[in-house]
Amino acid sequence: MGYRKREYLSTPLFGESIKIMLLGGGELGKEIAIEAQRLGVEVVVVDRYDWAPAMHVAHRRYVIDMLNTNAVKAVAERERPDVIVPEIEAISYEALEDLESRGFFVVPNAKAVRIAMNRIELRRFAAERLGLPTTKYAFAESPDEAVEACDKVGYPCLLKPEMSSSGHGHVKVSEPSPKLVREAYEYAVRHSRGKSRRVIAEEFVQLETEFTVLAYRFVGDNGVVTDTCEPVEHWRYGKYHYIESWQPSQKPVNVLDKAREIGVRVAEGLGGLGIFGVEIFLTKDGKILFSEVAPRPHDTGMVTMASQELSEFAIHVRAILGLPVPRPRILTPAASIAIYAEVDNVWAPRIAGVYEAMKIEGVDVRVFGKPFTYRDRRMAVVLARGRSVEEALDKARKAASHIAIM
Repeated sequence: MGYRKREYLSTPLFGESIKIMLLGGGELGKEIAIEAQRLGVEVVVVDRYDWAPAMHVAHRRYVIDMLNTNAVKAVAERERPDVIVPEIEAISYEALEDLESRGFFVVPNAKAVRIAMNRIELRRFAAERLGLPTTKYAFAESPDEAVEACDKVGYPCLLKPEMSSSGHGHVKVSEPSPKLVREAYEYAVRHSRGKSRRVIAEEFVQLETEFTVLAYRFVGDNGVVTDTCEPVEHWRYGKYHYIESWQPSQKPVNVLDKAREIGVRVAEGLGGLGIFGVEIFLTKDGKILFSEVAPRPHDTGMVTMASQELSEFAIHVRAILGLPVPRPRILTPAASIAIYAEVDNVWAPRIAGVYEAMKIEGVDVRVFGKPFTYRDRRMAVVLARGRSVEEALDKARKAASHIAIM
């Protein structure tokens, strides 16, 4: 299909059906699958475990080792999808590059997936190629090099594995202690995805807030267009994963415009079609810094299911299918709060407290349907609408206080 306008839709499971293959079937993939189903698209979901959330709303599902190059290629060759949609980071990028070289359409493209999943490549891309402002950083691939890297960026600093997600393996080093740095290095390496022993040391900055700029690229009448949604603001409460997000942000227009400019530059630099979740820091001393990018819908962007005319998932599906994406208006201020499990290995968990939560006017609860828990696994999200962001956040917090994973 590639970079061309789509003039028709079809019927799934028949000869001319349009087919997407999701590599990863989590909660974000589930919403992508639902949006694709609404447009009559055939949906195939591939993940490392059975009955991942998106599998519940797919036409077919496969369970494979997502880092196994041959396994990923075998499913793609069997299904021959129009679009391959990576939904998680733990995928064999070698498989994506090979499939793309043989004519498969990978969203946004194999290069973007490879860069985004690797912190070292991503920092070089953003800071050295695009010239974006970032925190101070240095790389290391041994305990002694880690000490040198931390001394270079200063203390406190963060050590992160070259490849990981959702905060796994992140360590804060508060003081210049070679012993603590070496221990932090070994911890980061143990939690790295794959066998890499490389880490990145990053300056630890005091944050005023964080943004996600949902930049998207789609096929317009005169070629590929890049645009953005209104920035989503979010906060982690000291965690490495997001807790709350809201839209619209109430920060000054010049700050939001600068954030959007960074989002557009990242999306255009990576290329391809679809939505990019570009994470940006606003520090307490007023710096606006690029942090990371997900070349797909972003967890903080789930709030757009309540706030915008088109959610980030609808935008992604439209864009990758070659359909138009008029800039979505914000219909109402809204907020989201993620619900995490606090217990390990509960199968078929119950989401308790939803009756009281959903009694609150303007509140929705989205249950992801994950078949089992582990500590800090995201299991549901509360969405709330209000006359203001403050009202929406207040409703979301009250609703979330009723909910427990059991």
